[in-house]
Amino acid sequence: MDSASGFQRVEERFAYLDLDGVHVMLEQAAGPGRRFRTAPLEYPYGRGVNFQIEVTDVDALHARVQSDGCTLVIPLEERWYRQNQVESGNRQSVVADPDGYLLRFFTNLGQRPVARGEHQV
Repeated sequence: MDSASGFQRVEERFAYLDLDGVHVMLEQAAGPGRRFRTAPLEYPYGRGVNFQIEVTDVDALHARVQSDGCTLVIPLEERWYRQNQVESGNRQSVVADPDGYLLRFFTNLGQRPVARGEHQV
């Protein structure tokens, strides 16, 4: 499956996670010594934030997310996004973390030419 590792500093409400080479530092906003708050916090804290995270096997991660009872925003799907003359494909799923941040995990499907008749900008 995948390799996950990391560490935490409970006294600082801090965790460092590594999943398949994706590194994320998480810390509770109300933790001691936090200076990163720029405005009052209101739930959901992650309004408008969508983190795209590439993983080796999105299907395995999706199964794990479902079995853990996480909130799925978008179930596993295949999507193609136009980038000029090509489309880039993602097999992806979106989950909301407890603070409302959207995490879009994906596995790259490669590229293909834009379908004929598609509007090109």
